[in-house]
Amino acid sequence: MGFFDRLKEGLSRTSRSIVAKLEDIVHRADDSALGGAAPDSDTTESLEELLVGADVGLAATEQIVAAIRRDGRGQGGLRVALKSEILRIFEVAEAAHPLSTGARPHVVLIVGVNGTGKTTTVGKLANLLKTSGRTPLVCAADTFRAAAVAQLEVWATRAGVDIIRAQEGSDPAAVVFDAISAGKARGRDIVLVDTAGRLHTRVNLMTELDKVRRVAARAAEGAPHEVLLVLDATVGQNGLTQAREFMAAAGVDGIVLTKLDCTAKGGVAVAIAHDLKLPIRYVGIGEGIDDLIPFSPVDYVNALFEAR
Repeated sequence: MGFFDRLKEGLSRTSRSIVAKLEDIVHRADDSALGGAAPDSDTTESLEELLVGADVGLAATEQIVAAIRRDGRGQGGLRVALKSEILRIFEVAEAAHPLSTGARPHVVLIVGVNGTGKTTTVGKLANLLKTSGRTPLVCAADTFRAAAVAQLEVWATRAGVDIIRAQEGSDPAAVVFDAISAGKARGRDIVLVDTAGRLHTRVNLMTELDKVRRVAARAAEGAPHEVLLVLDATVGQNGLTQAREFMAAAGVDGIVLTKLDCTAKGGVAVAIAHDLKLPIRYVGIGEGIDDLIPFSPVDYVNALFEAR
């Protein structure tokens, strides 16, 4: 099964909750307007209700509907206009954080609150990268919980990649330094750093992330080259509050959206791109080691509005 089919399956709960309503809105809009004319107020109000209900967010919804009111439906109809405006939002987010992959090893810091699936995401990402021909190394920088290190070791073994760890209670920044050094010595092209899960309201833990960043920069020029924030799709708009705090403390470059298969409000991806101007790099669509896939905005909008 290809990435699109798997994303479509992962978004099935969301698409089932909106496709029938969208079909009705599109049918009424096509009957009530000629050519590419703007839809009437009843249509736009229904569209607003649909998008907000799918967790697209109020600000993103207002922008999408305003653009359709302004520009009309175009010759492709309301569905095409809707998809086009959402893709525009993703394009702006991608342009705000272009990905640079020139460094070797490319150091990726994985951050997030407890319970988002952060450690399992590191293992799944290592597996995805390895199957794509990369040579990842994982770093167990969550030294506060022995269970987190043990969990990451299991995932690293399943993925068939090296892991760098330290004793419980060790300085996380020191472990990161050792991992980057090991990555250089072993010729690995990417180092994935699993940091401790932390509440965005805990100032001391957020400050620790800054230390990890500074130490990583001493180990490799420009490191960390990427900071990925893991967000749980099931928490919806609350995830945006978490993200803003991590952006301030850790300089987030992109999002990994987990548990997308567990929610009927997968439109939160649009809210993230619009409100935070952050690209979504990967999405989690299940519990298996292969259930993390690269995010494609085009595949996303097609799966969201056309899946049955």
